Amino acid sequence: MTTWLNMSLQDGASPIMEQLVFFHDHVLTIMLMITTTVLYMMITLIRNKQTSRFMLEGQMIETTWTIAPAIILVFIAMPSLRLLYLMDEVHNPSLTLKAVGHQWYWSYEYSDFTKLEFDSYMIPQEEQQESTFRLLDTDNRIVLPMNSPIRMIVTAADVLHSWTIPSLGVKTDATPGRLNQTSFSISRPGILYGQCSEICGANHSFMPITIESVPAKYFINWVSKMSE
Repeated sequence: MTTWLNMSLQDGASPIMEQLVFFHDHVLTIMLMITTTVLYMMITLIRNKQTSRFMLEGQMIETTWTIAPAIILVFIAMPSLRLLYLMDEVHNPSLTLKAVGHQWYWSYEYSDFTKLEFDSYMIPQEEQQESTFRLLDTDNRIVLPMNSPIRMIVTAADVLHSWTIPSLGVKTDATPGRLNQTSFSISRPGILYGQCSEICGANHSFMPITIESVPAKYFINWVSKMSE
């Protein structure tokens, strides 16, 4: 969960999000190198009163500043394309969860189990406890096993929504009449928070998402309890 004055991304709770954070730092490092080089050259040209015909015209320098950006773009594009393919690939899922966006709450269906579905509403402010977070906690949490590939199917019943968990690196649009699919694997236990990221009406800010990541044996116990 993001905290006050957090200047960076949230801690990754999935392998994909960890790779996204690494890629973010990788690109920032390249940008810092480019900015430093350009700033140094600008200051040098401003402070230096002498001129050189080799700097004003020369095939070597023109070739260099044409090829160098192309090489830099390759160093950015290769890990970016790798991540795009990893995010699109759906492995053999051990569990399928369907999320349906409504105005203004989420409905969830565990497709691998019979009669395991529920609605998830935001906890009103007057009913919150000291251990809950305002605008983020829900009355029914999604419970998922950690270290298991999860297939997520997202759709909507009325208007456009977006099912988003920043710490998992997941953001999938919920479109009426269409099933969008994504996958993720949670790498640690804990409670993960997200919100609808598509403006969907007056109460768009009040349809949070709460995931509780637990070991497999606790998940089985929860399924047995919910199926009774």
